[in-house]
Amino acid sequence: MPSFHVFRNRKLPDMGFLGAIARHFDALVGPGLMLLYPLYASMRAIESPSTLDDQQWLTYWVLYSLITLFELSFWRFLRWFPVWPYMKLLFCLWLVLPIFNGAAYIYENFVRKYVKIGSLVSSEYPEGQRKILQMMTLDARKSVERYIEKYGSDAFERVVKAAEREAKKR
Repeated sequence: MPSFHVFRNRKLPDMGFLGAIARHFDALVGPGLMLLYPLYASMRAIESPSTLDDQQWLTYWVLYSLITLFELSFWRFLRWFPVWPYMKLLFCLWLVLPIFNGAAYIYENFVRKYVKIGSLVSSEYPEGQRKILQMMTLDARKSVERYIEKYGSDAFERVVKAAEREAKKR
């Protein structure tokens, strides 16, 4: 991988130990923040019953991969911007830290709007139910699928018919 720290070889005034840490901060903190912590959190997400953390970490890895592809493609251009490693570090910090959950934010506000999930509805449902499920958000679909699993397809059909009757009354 190309080095993005070409500017480190330039002659800079000697600022001592703190200056060296400041110049190499991204290289000291970056791997832990961008790789080790997300790896650990991803393994915990795999083991947890909740899907919310799965979404956070899967989205993180997709975004991190896109950043890496961007870097590999434009490294000759990026090497002239000494702030790039720090911008990347700040962005990954926002993506990773639980206080921000940036990766989940990007998924909820950008990715989910443009990715058609409707084709993922199981073919085990009758055609009418499949069409209804495809119109729902992913969260609503999961709830309905749990309802069908618990009470059966006929119960769902009754709920849909009751909703249609209510809609006609209005």
